[in-house]
Amino acid sequence: MIDSASAVVEFDVNYEQAKHLDVGKAVHSDAIPAGGHMWRISYYPYQGNAEQLCITLKLLSKASSKSRCIFEVMMIDKDGIPALIAAKRTWRLEDCCVTCVWFQSATGTLSTDLVRKYMTDGQIKFLCTIKMLHDDSSVHSGLVRLPGIPAPPSDIAKHLGTLLDTADGSDVSFTVGGETFHAHRAILAARSPVFRAELLGSMAEATMTSIALHDIAPATFKAMLWFMYNDALPEDMELVGDSPVEMFEYLLAAADRYALDRLKILCAQKLWDNVSVDTVATTLACAEMYSCPELKNKCIDFFAEEKNFKKAVLTEGFARLVHQFPSIIAELRDSVGT
Repeated sequence: MIDSASAVVEFDVNYEQAKHLDVGKAVHSDAIPAGGHMWRISYYPYQGNAEQLCITLKLLSKASSKSRCIFEVMMIDKDGIPALIAAKRTWRLEDCCVTCVWFQSATGTLSTDLVRKYMTDGQIKFLCTIKMLHDDSSVHSGLVRLPGIPAPPSDIAKHLGTLLDTADGSDVSFTVGGETFHAHRAILAARSPVFRAELLGSMAEATMTSIALHDIAPATFKAMLWFMYNDALPEDMELVGDSPVEMFEYLLAAADRYALDRLKILCAQKLWDNVSVDTVATTLACAEMYSCPELKNKCIDFFAEEKNFKKAVLTEGFARLVHQFPSIIAELRDSVGT
């Protein structure tokens, strides 16, 4: 009877913040397409004495008749592995537009120790599967339907990435530090609103076939260009500066310059992975300078740990931070509580 379509998504919840939400408030995911419908996952903290995790799935679009949905949620441990702790619910869309699953132990509560086991930096990650089951009239007529034809994974990024291997078909080039990079106006304009204004608007660059760029290193521009075509960081990035950390600082600056928000987050992740008491002030300055609030908040939280603060304030990076952004000291004081 099964003609199914499914989606698997990771849903992240800031557990420490969410548990202070008012009654009826929730943490919501973006709209999720699955099985020809749109869905939203929500997390509601339990408001009673016991610690229970309630995850709901809501149908945002109109339901087709006689359709069922299977909603399964698994917790992801600190190593990124889906755990055996799971909750599952099957429901008919014609009966209601929302269902929920509860995480709780055999005693009816979810212990604090268990929450900590699956919590990283205050975050709990859930792996959610939405599977649609449609009634098939061929079953009732006695016909046997074989399994559907699976679709291969998307390979558009792979194909677009090959365009960088040759100058064939390119309609614009960039000269950066003596090196030339060939590209395609349409792709750059689709990826970056800054390039769209420069290359397709009324600016002088719109009529130029070769554009010289300054204040950016060739290796940084090459990595940024790779991302714009492949939607990923290159695995063999050429270093600019003395370390990979410095390379990602330069790339974060380029991402901010060309409004590449996803690239900014990827760089922020790399910088955060390398944060220590010796580097946190420099990383915070970088986040402040290039408008990356996600990285900035992480760094401030790092400072909030007293043992980190006492060591970080003695570094040269902290002295430069105070000189560059004196107003940020007030934010640090509020966070540290001094």
